[in-house]
Amino acid sequence: MTINRRQALATLGSGAALTMPSMGSAQAPTAYFHHGIASGDPARDGAVIWTRATPAGDTAADVPLRWHVATAPDAEPVRSGRVSARAARDYTVKVEATGLKPGRDYHYWFEGPGGVRSAVGRFRTLPVGATPDLVMAVASCSLYPGGYFNAYRAIADLPRVDVVLHLGDYIYEYGEDGYGAEIGRKLGRIVEPRHEIVTLADYRARHAQVKADPDAQAMHARAATIAVWDDHEVTNDGWLDGAQNHQPATEGDWKARKAAAMQAYFEWMPIRDPKPGRPWEAINRSFEFGDLATLAMVETRLLARSEQVAPKGAAPAPDEYASMLAERADPKRELLGEGQRRWLETTLARSKRAGKPWQLLGNQVLMARINGPDLEKQLGPERYAAAVERLPEAYRARVAGTAQAYRAGLPFNFDSWDGYPPARERLYQSFARAGVRPVVLAGDSHASWANDLHDASDRLVAAEFGATAVTSPSYGDLLPGIGTLIEQASPEVAFCDQDNKGYLLLTLTPEQAVADFQAVSTVTAKPFTTRSVARYATRAVGEAQVERIT
Repeated sequence: MTINRRQALATLGSGAALTMPSMGSAQAPTAYFHHGIASGDPARDGAVIWTRATPAGDTAADVPLRWHVATAPDAEPVRSGRVSARAARDYTVKVEATGLKPGRDYHYWFEGPGGVRSAVGRFRTLPVGATPDLVMAVASCSLYPGGYFNAYRAIADLPRVDVVLHLGDYIYEYGEDGYGAEIGRKLGRIVEPRHEIVTLADYRARHAQVKADPDAQAMHARAATIAVWDDHEVTNDGWLDGAQNHQPATEGDWKARKAAAMQAYFEWMPIRDPKPGRPWEAINRSFEFGDLATLAMVETRLLARSEQVAPKGAAPAPDEYASMLAERADPKRELLGEGQRRWLETTLARSKRAGKPWQLLGNQVLMARINGPDLEKQLGPERYAAAVERLPEAYRARVAGTAQAYRAGLPFNFDSWDGYPPARERLYQSFARAGVRPVVLAGDSHASWANDLHDASDRLVAAEFGATAVTSPSYGDLLPGIGTLIEQASPEVAFCDQDNKGYLLLTLTPEQAVADFQAVSTVTAKPFTTRSVARYATRAVGEAQVERIT
């Protein structure tokens, strides 16, 4: 059986396992590649390639595999090797394919006993030297019951994407009656396991469910992923010593739950394993794109974060406002931690000294100062009353309570950098010492953003582009058009779209960075269409603010 290039490309992201003729053996397949393939953490000479070999039948034995990397789907491999899918790692496999040439596309696949073959994936090694441009897709917040992963499919269908940046909430921890459950029941996208995930087996099963999705498989097969976790890979609103959605009395020790979640993440994601001697939480790392850009990825959840002053969406009582603002202003509160911030400053300064025009910061949560909208004042009494009337009963009192809190100066979201202003100022001082004005990339918020970031002296320090959710609900689902009201209330916000799901397409040239906010027409049906909601750019030199491209 000969697989030509067209046939091989057709298997990209299909999750198909091609059963090849046995080479002189009648051995039946003992494993299948039901969860597709993936690549990640690209380097100038290779990348991490990943798969999961699902055993055929009940067995605890490890599964021997062969892996191959080639310059084309139907070409002879330039690198090959053997590896075992171990039961101890839930039969997942990661290989660091090395010895490749920089700035080139490569294709890879796995083979198992009995001639079974995985789908074919593709990655691009990092460039070295002169690099005219870079095309990056940025995604976050893929709630499985929240809808179809149409945004992943749209990324897979792009004519060009050099790398996919996933900024967290790749999975969610909730059970079948949790977040997004109503949509999930309508679509038949019920989470597995059906309870809230707490144990290692639970987290493995939830990752497996996402990796079995054909649209997720297509995205992973299209390009290498550079990924970090946010909170829901463990549980909602996590911090160093706990989480809003972790109850020790019923869910056990926080450290044990966190360790189980991280182990499953390292098993199921195409990310390099922790370095010996470093804590698992320290997944901050950097990537060099030739002479064009440095991408620094940071960890903002489990390594150093102080507890949030209040959960997302909370409506505190007026007599709590003063104490909450005082706690928020405490200079001891951390998000990155001193060690990670020093690493970041060194990384950015090195990039600047090398003459690279762009320093990108891959960061989970929004950095801009964002004021909550005063809906009644901005809409007017009649429109406000009509908007509240359309809300589900459970949200009406909360909307009124949060509006009062916003008027008192409480931020839109205590879980973002806005909940840690002294830590943000320390970071901005690091930008200044490194001599850079970076582009900050953020997820988490389920909305699209273009923001100008200023320090306490009102000096422009960075541009920020936020990627909307793949599926997760947003405030726009309750109050369509609220993004415009947030823009009006927040001087740092140039653009906010709370209404659409999709992804961010970022294109860099030496002169400018262009953020193209791509929206899918639906997450509850197929087929779907994709359109550009808005395009914003920032220049590499001068005091350039983000500017809309019409």
